[in-house]
Amino acid sequence: MRTSNPALNAKTFERFGPGVGAGTEPMTIEGTVNRTAFLLLLLVATATWTWSQTAAGVPVGGYLLGGILGGLVVAIITIAKPVWAPVTAPIYALLEGLALGAISAYFQAQFPGIVIQAVALTFGVLFALLLAYRSGLIPVTENFRLGVVAATGGIALFYLVAIGLSFFNIRIPFLHEGSWLGIGFSVFVVVIAALNLVLDFDFIEKGAEQGAPKVMEWYAAFGLIVTLVWLYLEILRLLSKLRSR
Repeated sequence: MRTSNPALNAKTFERFGPGVGAGTEPMTIEGTVNRTAFLLLLLVATATWTWSQTAAGVPVGGYLLGGILGGLVVAIITIAKPVWAPVTAPIYALLEGLALGAISAYFQAQFPGIVIQAVALTFGVLFALLLAYRSGLIPVTENFRLGVVAATGGIALFYLVAIGLSFFNIRIPFLHEGSWLGIGFSVFVVVIAALNLVLDFDFIEKGAEQGAPKVMEWYAAFGLIVTLVWLYLEILRLLSKLRSR
C-alpha cells in the first residue's frame, strides 16, 4: 500500500502498535468520507473568515504565516502520532484554512474569479478520479505506485532547492512565471498531485478491508486533506500562469 503521501504510507498501520483498536469497530470507507467532509467544513470555515478579514482591509500576514507554520507542525505531529489524529486532524484543517483563505484572497485580487475556478477544478478532479478508480479505469499497480512516488519525491526535492535558492535571491523563472515552460511544469505537477488522490483512495480502501482501527478514519481523512490542499494550490498556480499571459 505504498503512497507518496507522507501521511498515508505502507507502514502507517504498523505505527498504531499492537492491540490498538482491539475490541472496537473497524475503520470503514463511509466513516472516512464523513470525517473528510467534517475536516473540509472546518477548513472552509477558517478560510472564509480569513478571506473576509482581507476584504475588510485587515492585514492577514500573521494568519498566513501562522497557518503555514502551525499546519506544518501539526501535520508532523499527526504523522508521528497517528493515534492523535482525532484531535490533531481538525486542528490541522483549521490552520490550513487560515493560510488558504489568505492565499486565495491574494490570487483573487490579482485575477478576479480565479478562486471559484480553482475550487471547482479541484473537486472536479477529485470526483472524476474517484469514479475512475472505483470503475477500475486506473489500476493501482506496483509500477503505478512507484512512478507516482518517484515523481512526487522529485517535485518535493525541486521545491526545496527552489526555496533554498530564494534565500540567495536566485529565482527559477518558470516556477513562477507564465511562460510555456512554466505552464507545462505546473500541468505536470497538477497531474502528479491528482494521481496521489488515486493512491490515497487505494490506501483507504485497503485499510477498510484489513480492519484497521476506527481511529484510522481520522488519520486517513487527514492524509486526503493534505493531498487536496496541495492539488488546490497547484491548480491555483496553474490558472494564475494562464491568466497572466
